[in-house]
Amino acid sequence: MHFQSECSKKNIHQKPILILDFGSQYTQLIARRIRELGVYSEIHSYDMDVSLVKAFNPAGIILSGGPDTVTSDGTPGVPPYVFDMDIPVLGICYGMQAMAAAMGGQVSSSANKEYGAAEVNILEDSLLFEGIVDEVRDDQKILNVWMSHGDKVVKCPNDFIISASTPSAPIAAMAHKSRPWFGLQFHPEVTHTHQGKRIFEHFVHRICKSDPVWTPTNILQSAVQQIKQQVGEDQVILGLSGGVDSSVVAALLSRAIGDQLTCVFVDNGLLRDGEAQQVRDTFSKNMGVNLVSVDASKDFLTALESEADPEQKRKIIGRVFVEIFEQESNKLTNAKWLAQGTIYPDVIESAAAKTGKATVIKSHHNVGGLPAHMKLKLLEPLRELFKDEVRELGLELGLPYDMVYRHPFPGPGLGVRILGEVKDEYANILRKADRIFIDELKAAELYYKVSQAFCVFLPVKSVGVVGDARQYEYVIALRAVETIDFMTARWAHLPYEFLEKVSNRIINEVAGVSRVTYDISSKPPATIEWE
Repeated sequence: MHFQSECSKKNIHQKPILILDFGSQYTQLIARRIRELGVYSEIHSYDMDVSLVKAFNPAGIILSGGPDTVTSDGTPGVPPYVFDMDIPVLGICYGMQAMAAAMGGQVSSSANKEYGAAEVNILEDSLLFEGIVDEVRDDQKILNVWMSHGDKVVKCPNDFIISASTPSAPIAAMAHKSRPWFGLQFHPEVTHTHQGKRIFEHFVHRICKSDPVWTPTNILQSAVQQIKQQVGEDQVILGLSGGVDSSVVAALLSRAIGDQLTCVFVDNGLLRDGEAQQVRDTFSKNMGVNLVSVDASKDFLTALESEADPEQKRKIIGRVFVEIFEQESNKLTNAKWLAQGTIYPDVIESAAAKTGKATVIKSHHNVGGLPAHMKLKLLEPLRELFKDEVRELGLELGLPYDMVYRHPFPGPGLGVRILGEVKDEYANILRKADRIFIDELKAAELYYKVSQAFCVFLPVKSVGVVGDARQYEYVIALRAVETIDFMTARWAHLPYEFLEKVSNRIINEVAGVSRVTYDISSKPPATIEWE
């Protein structure tokens, strides 16, 4: 948790919003929606200690949705201090039900679960709904919203009024008669609720009276001041991967402390085509950053030899990276700090893992596995930011748009886009195919319309015919997805003509490929990456 910095010219954390998480898949979206309104927000578990809540000093509290039911014993409830603090409270879905149960209302299971688009009829213009409507029909004020619930409030607590309803949920929203406490059965955080942003605006700006000071310009100014204060005259090293997060950290630290920063870039031989040179050009030539560039491709490929298990490949890549990074950092005898590109979702997921509320799907590769004997203090200047905020900060720092908004690339690189054993031959084939796919996406103005796109090398051979000759070569799979938060994703419905052109180019121009397929799996059940 970050509290106000005394050195900040403008306190970007003033009047923040606290989100108490009951386990909803949408909780991070709530935090992002609040921040998009220029107000700082943090996510914490519903059982957060009251002393920490008071130290955070929120201007308002939002109770998230969740998978549990308040109709069972032992399910999460709203801590009593939430209503004792005399600040605005907004309960969403399960949060509304838990609020109702805590204050003497009644919740019961619905005969039919309600999931999807719905029309809500506004009955009372509470402060939350004032002036907000999608359509007026037969004297009814209609909002188009997104529902996802199996329980519903069937009796309001004392001193609450019903402010909106649907045929299946007669109490679709409720509001206290005199206090700034509100409940919504629907989800204003998802884009399917058309007026969700305005509802949050009313809660955050009008009701909580929080000012919009959480902006890229103010975040940059505050971060630079804090880094200077934290680091002083010490030297800092950063493992620069070339990804968005580490690139923004490098630019930010360069702005704050200049030549006190040394970046170590390790080429593991599993990068995209031209990526190593792009990193060297951007940071060493154009930005004047102290950059140590190490070609360790042989070390990684040797260590990966004969290993086909994806989880083991990730661990091997992480281990070798640590070894190479440690060798290079030991040459910098005066370094006191290790900088990392940790961002806020990493912090949230780590907290969930510590409390046993998260399952490891795949291990993450980053500098966080460095050995304790290095005795370096940790510097994580992005740990409060979501990915979209990191990108905005990158633009504020002057990084190229194409670098800041390029698609995500996994830490292990092509090592997890080559199925099975990793070989230099496979990596070279994949690099060439991937370059064609990405270039064609950009030429067709489709690159920024999809959230992530890449090629996968399949270690199986397929018969093909080139000219009059039979060839028996490898298969490349194309993958492109559309997503808002990367928690769920839909396969991108790219035009057939486009896919045909990409397929023809890869087969004709990349030696060793005889067939191209397109992955139409969505997440869930599939993950975005294949390994």
